[in-house]
Amino acid sequence: METVNVQIDLTTPTGRRLLRELEKHPKVAKIEYPLPAEIAGQKTYTLEESFNECCDILSEHYKCDVRKL
Repeated sequence: METVNVQIDLTTPTGRRLLRELEKHPKVAKIEYPLPAEIAGQKTYTLEESFNECCDILSEHYKCDVRKL
């Protein structure tokens, strides 16, 4: 499969229309959105890291291992 990287200006009506058209074809077009500027420089966490941290907090609060419940 050949790939092409494209930059579309979403501030214009034509750019938004092109993006909507690409979203209609998920099997052939993979769209990756950039991170917002507010969190681009910060540490981000995976779903598994967040889940484990929440389990640790709940386990400490309830004084049992919530993963085994």
